Parts: sequence; structure tokens; C-alpha cells
Amino acid sequence: MRYMVVVEKGKTSYGAFVPDLPGCVAVGETEKEVVDLIQEAIQFHLEDLKIEGQPIPQPASKSKFIEVSLAA
Repeated sequence: MRYMVVVEKGKTSYGAFVPDLPGCVAVGETEKEVVDLIQEAIQFHLEDLKIEGQPIPQPASKSKFIEVSLAA
């Protein structure tokens, strides 16, 4: 499965979350670290759902970049 991950840069760290997997989050000092950590978090999250007998959510989120211009 392929889930969309949102990576956000904070003042001192990076955060990541998976819109299709509520509660699946990670924080790291670098973008690479947070991507590695969220990949592990997704795997653990899905394994936990399976163990608990819960359905595995299908990936459904999409992303788009929207171009905007600011009036001077």
C-alpha cells in the first residue's frame, strides 16, 4: 500500500502524519529522519490494527499544489 504523508517543518524539528491513518505521527530532527520514522510508524500502526482485528484503511488522500499570487 502507498499512503500519502504530510511532512511539516517546525522551528526546531520536522513532523509527519498520515491523513488516512489517524494517530499515525512522527517527529524528527531532520526531514530524512522524520520520513524514516513515519515509515516505521505506518508499519507498526498497520500491524496493530491487524492484531486488534480492525480493518486496514485504504489509501484515499491526495495532494495538490495550488499556485496563488499575492496582490501588491
